[in-house]
Amino acid sequence: MKRAIAHMDLDTFFVSCERNLNSKLVGKPVIIGGGERGVVASCSYETRYFGVRSAMPIKMALRLCPEAKVIKGDMEFYSKMSHTVTEIIQEKVPMMEKASIDEFYLDLSGMDQFFGCYKWTSEIADSVTKNTGLPISFALSVNKTVSKIGTGEAKPVGRLEIKDQNVQPFLNPLSIRKIPMVGNVTFQLLSRVGIRTIQTLAGVPVEVLQQLIGKNGGELWKKAHGIDETPVIPYSERKSISTEHTFTTDTIDILTVKGLIGGMVEQLAFQLRKEKWLTSTVVLKIRYANFDTETKQCKVAYTSADHTLQKIALELFNKLYTRRMRIRLIGIKFTGLVHGNHQMNLFEDTEELISLYQTMDRIKMRFGKSSVGRASGFLLNN
Repeated sequence: MKRAIAHMDLDTFFVSCERNLNSKLVGKPVIIGGGERGVVASCSYETRYFGVRSAMPIKMALRLCPEAKVIKGDMEFYSKMSHTVTEIIQEKVPMMEKASIDEFYLDLSGMDQFFGCYKWTSEIADSVTKNTGLPISFALSVNKTVSKIGTGEAKPVGRLEIKDQNVQPFLNPLSIRKIPMVGNVTFQLLSRVGIRTIQTLAGVPVEVLQQLIGKNGGELWKKAHGIDETPVIPYSERKSISTEHTFTTDTIDILTVKGLIGGMVEQLAFQLRKEKWLTSTVVLKIRYANFDTETKQCKVAYTSADHTLQKIALELFNKLYTRRMRIRLIGIKFTGLVHGNHQMNLFEDTEELISLYQTMDRIKMRFGKSSVGRASGFLLNN
């Protein structure tokens, strides 16, 4: 059966949410972010005209577009809007994957005989905008890679269908930057040897690509030819992640316990970022030597930042640990999870702090989660 995969993306999602709250922002240059030393979490197309981009320092963005209105942002509101959109789409398609807070894949394979896949996708997009006021773009094609690239070309508020026979002609003139797996390092490497368009990339023997960029060369070659067999993964909201530590000997060493809590939070927060989750609730559990167990929780603004979550977890411990008894077990749980990138949530954090997180996460991804971290975290491995 011929595959029919749609990719849907809410246009400038954070900005659109704010414009729903304040219509005076429509047509105006808007930046979502926070603090003079913070970064741009999202920006309107009016600011992009001046060169403003996500992850750019706020100061630089305002130099490029001094008229822009900077809004701190409200992740809880954005998450609620995302949840509403998710429910609208889920009701209308046989299989949906939620790739991020504002991005969806729909598997409509086989539905052509009933409705017409393009017509069906258009009606879903219309329903999203009618019920939420949020603009949405989509592309329909034979797989996830081509449809995602297509959505990028269709924006803003665009709709595109790329049929099987048109896949290669559509891809050929585009920059290799349009391929989802091509980051800046890969782009620079390939550009130095004259590979800048997808057509040129598709003409390079797969063996040569593997020599240039390693094992990912084969996958990149497939994408340049419009080949992607990745399935649409049915969406289900993960409720929580947690970890516990049972002491070999019951302890009353509070400094050690607090250090351990810091390390546990750091590892869980890395897991959140790795899997692209944000948490809204921190739960701390204490089990005493007599097996009595107590828990305490706290609601937080959606985040996956170690320093924020560690502070909350330690505050919970200070409030909960009142018996002065020996502790047998300590546990941390993050609940109320939503999809979202770590960077989206750092409305008040500095460019330097974001860079630190990104660097540490890259090291952990390459060498293991215990390869680098705060000193407290290494208590988990001793």
